[in-house]
Amino acid sequence: MTEEAIWNLKKDNIESLLSKGERADGRKPDEYREFKIELGKYHHAEGSAFVTLGKTKIAAGVKMSVEKPYPDSPDNGNISVNAEMSPIASPSFESGPPREEAVELARVVDRGIREAKIVDVDKLCITPGEEVWTVFVDLRVLDYDGNLFDACTLAAIAALVNTKIPKYEDGKIIDGEYTGSLPLNGFSTMSTFVKIGNHIVVDPSLDEDKVMSARISVSVNEKGQLCAMQKGGIGTFTAEEIDSIITDRVFKAAKPLQKVIKDLPSK
Repeated sequence: MTEEAIWNLKKDNIESLLSKGERADGRKPDEYREFKIELGKYHHAEGSAFVTLGKTKIAAGVKMSVEKPYPDSPDNGNISVNAEMSPIASPSFESGPPREEAVELARVVDRGIREAKIVDVDKLCITPGEEVWTVFVDLRVLDYDGNLFDACTLAAIAALVNTKIPKYEDGKIIDGEYTGSLPLNGFSTMSTFVKIGNHIVVDPSLDEDKVMSARISVSVNEKGQLCAMQKGGIGTFTAEEIDSIITDRVFKAAKPLQKVIKDLPSK
């Protein structure tokens, strides 16, 4: 039996359960799997976090570097997000240069953080027009069990909360010495909904990820504001479905994620 035939059979079973208001793992349509955040796991980084969402596992590390600012923002620091999907995480991932999926993952996480203005880039300027701090967020998928967008966003935000700015003197970064925490303007979370048949659920498991026709990831901040959206998959959402997700579902679904982020220690 081909892989496509196997997933078609699984899709039929998943749709049958959803038609009864059920999911294979017993969750409700707007319910997240169990998740956990551990801070400061990687001591070589300025900030780090390890996140599990179901069986999906993400490692996030933050490094600070002194760079030249962009010409159109000489007084602002920068942020850059990179994602790695190595074969160790899933047989479907290939080694080599970043795959299209990894590039999309990094860009979606980056946009959610950037548009929410989480990092106070104004306070990352060292010398206007000459030197600013750049925040590099590196995400590594260690185990893929569905919903990388939300898990990676959670890991990135947690790592930023955990980040300290290195001491910088006479043009050099002083290893092991810090001047304070990374300046943040609150936080954001991302909630991903997928469409399977005529049903829409949050936080897709691996099986749900594989059989979905359309995906929409929505970034919101702790103030209840919509910050960014990204649509994926070859299928479509109706205007009514998108309106329902944005107005009725995303903020409720994000509550447990936001509560955990809010309660994280800053160091």
